[in-house]
Amino acid sequence: MSSTAIAELLRNHEATLLDVWVAAQRNAGMRLDLMNESTIVTNSAELLRKLTTAAAQGMDDLDAAHWQPVKTLLEQFSFNQSRAGVSPSETATFVFSLKEPLFKLIQEHSAEPLVDIWATTQLLDKLGLYSIECFMSGRESVIREQQESMLELSTPVVELWDGILAIPLIGALDSNRTQIVMEALLEKIVETESDIAIIDITGVPTVDTMVAQHLIKTVTAAKLMGAQCIISGIRPQIAATIVHLGVELGDVITKASLADAFRVALKQQGTRFIAATSR
Repeated sequence: MSSTAIAELLRNHEATLLDVWVAAQRNAGMRLDLMNESTIVTNSAELLRKLTTAAAQGMDDLDAAHWQPVKTLLEQFSFNQSRAGVSPSETATFVFSLKEPLFKLIQEHSAEPLVDIWATTQLLDKLGLYSIECFMSGRESVIREQQESMLELSTPVVELWDGILAIPLIGALDSNRTQIVMEALLEKIVETESDIAIIDITGVPTVDTMVAQHLIKTVTAAKLMGAQCIISGIRPQIAATIVHLGVELGDVITKASLADAFRVALKQQGTRFIAATSR
């Protein structure tokens, strides 16, 4: 049976095959709590139509242009599955559950059922593996988005006083996080027209050459926006590490605590506090 004949088989028995396939998906444990019955039927019917069209033009090369609509459908389906919390095996079931009902049709109508079943097996295996690859790509995309959201939440810029900002850093600093810190700080400087920014590293566990360079980049970027930076949270061990590494912080003011840095910032603004006296 040629690919054209298989396509004709799919076309002639589409309705019956669709019913049996949907039932097979249901029996295989498709998550009806995450995807309703009508969506399963719609996706299955669409894949069958696109599969029939592509098979009629050849089943040997999935990289051929006529297989792109099938691959695009699997990409969309697998991506949606990854965001819905479906497992990879449940996603692959969408393709692999088509094997049994399709094999039965081939046995009933093919002159060489073993040959045709083997060719169909290879095709569905490739499509199933492709759906898994798309699923993993979608899952990685979700993880990246979650990481970026967590980074944004972990780098709040607080307005301590009129013209004074503070950004408390907690956890390790790397290039990606430094970029987010820098962008958040610069946006807040522009928004509040602040001229002093306190970068508090009390919650940063270790400071090495790379972390120090990231801090210097952030300070330099703030200076370009017209704001002076004060680094607070310089503990004795961090001070010793910076000296040992030979890192030059230039004219950056450093303080042991956020409170000390805040006092310096207020002093630079000329703000004075007068203690109230009781009568």
